[in-house]
Amino acid sequence: MLPGIDNAIHTIQPYVAQPLFQLAIFIAANAVMVWRLHAMEGKGFEGTVLGTLIMPYCSGFANLVFAYVMSKSASNGGAVIENCLVNNTTNLTFILGLTAIFGSAAALPKTKALQKKQVQFSRLNRLNLLFTLIALFLFTGTLWALGNDKELNFYDGLILVGLFLFWQILHVFEVLKDNIRNEKTIHWSVAIDLVLIAASAWCIYFSVDHLVAWVSRTNNPFFSFARIGWFSGILMVLPNAFLALYYAYIGRQDIVISSQVGDGHICIPMCIGLFAVINTIQLPASFQIGTYVILGAGLAIFLSIAALGRIPRLVGAGLIGAYAFFLYNGLLQ
Repeated sequence: MLPGIDNAIHTIQPYVAQPLFQLAIFIAANAVMVWRLHAMEGKGFEGTVLGTLIMPYCSGFANLVFAYVMSKSASNGGAVIENCLVNNTTNLTFILGLTAIFGSAAALPKTKALQKKQVQFSRLNRLNLLFTLIALFLFTGTLWALGNDKELNFYDGLILVGLFLFWQILHVFEVLKDNIRNEKTIHWSVAIDLVLIAASAWCIYFSVDHLVAWVSRTNNPFFSFARIGWFSGILMVLPNAFLALYYAYIGRQDIVISSQVGDGHICIPMCIGLFAVINTIQLPASFQIGTYVILGAGLAIFLSIAALGRIPRLVGAGLIGAYAFFLYNGLLQ
């Protein structure tokens, strides 16, 4: 190695090991993913399909990396379960609750023309949103049933991964059918977007791997390794939260809801299923309450969309209250 390059590596090496530096890489890589994701909306991926098929891999990639990093030890299964439950619960309660209360889509536009456009738009997307929520019930309910014996083994993992892959294949065909129906083609520049997303994915893996190593070495009682599932789950919600707040601001509540629910599909069943295929998971104490909160929040959102086509502010406040209850029982106690 050249002396200049060798000296440069030794100079930056102490900074690379710092958790704040790794956190900055994590946030920057996710920002690039979000940037290119938004650009892909006009290249053959639109509406709820964008929120269900594309967004989850960007915003939920960190959860996949976390499951892979933690799979190095079979004893880390409980942390992966906590990471996924916290991620899904935060998406469905806190994030959707905030967007329902403060988002521009929480109330109808002032002009009649915009009101009519929003009503027509909601009719086209309401069934897709309800279908996505039905998948949430299927995935979480299957996880709850498979975990009845307090563990998830290799065959349980295969079932969970298989369910997720089947769900994604359905949406791939949906994109192809929609493009044929509307005489659209996927723009060639999507390949460049995918390259940038892949580079961001490697940076996310790099940062998550180092952050997990730092937490395992630190003696800080607050950021202890015993709580890594909880804190990593909250941290990995941030990219999806930025997406939700942006699309809520521009009035795209369909993408807000589908992206949050779709991000949950990455965690349940994909992340948990992949870890269970590699190592048997002993379920933590927070498993039951986590699944109940997810199913309850999903039901409230399903009924709101079915009846009103949106999540009203009152339901949003109830979702935030459910999140506070979840954190109190699982983390603060």
